[in-house]
Amino acid sequence: MEVKAKAKFIRMSPTKIRLVANLIRKMPVEKALNQLQFINKLASGPVATLIKSAMANAEHNFELEKDNLFIKELTVDEGPTLKRSMPRAHGRATPIRKKTSHINLVLGEIKVSGVVKAKKQIIAAPVKLEAQPKKEGAVKLKESVKAETIEPKDDATKEKGKVTVDPRMEGRGGHAKIEGGKGFTTKIFRRKSG
Repeated sequence: MEVKAKAKFIRMSPTKIRLVANLIRKMPVEKALNQLQFINKLASGPVATLIKSAMANAEHNFELEKDNLFIKELTVDEGPTLKRSMPRAHGRATPIRKKTSHINLVLGEIKVSGVVKAKKQIIAAPVKLEAQPKKEGAVKLKESVKAETIEPKDDATKEKGKVTVDPRMEGRGGHAKIEGGKGFTTKIFRRKSG
């Protein structure tokens, strides 16, 4: 069950209200009201009244309990901007934009299945590795990894059991070193960092 409430044309900018709205999103209603009581922002007032209005809607219209509600969605949209002007020097006027905002609130019902009131699981003491039995799946996995070895196509570069290392790839971070200290190639292929 969803309960909706709206507050329109609040004379405060949406960015200021979103600072408060982001703190209480997805919270239970009672906990959100307690949080709003101690936030040092003016936007907490209109948001708290909107939550109380939505709680009253839930109780009166849908006969739901206050304790079984949480804030499902809380969006703050921009309303119309009031345009004013302020007189400045030499007969000029600078614009002042007084922004308004619309707040949309949707309350959801906490399920009885224990979404919020989940019990803490008791964690058992760790068991020593020697005492644990070996799992057959882990052993099979290791054997299959060992069986899959990638062999290069060129037989000249690799002999059986030996891997030859390309001497050009000895630089730091796998960068190829270019032999010869002077010339056009050192200017082009010089390493830029470390």
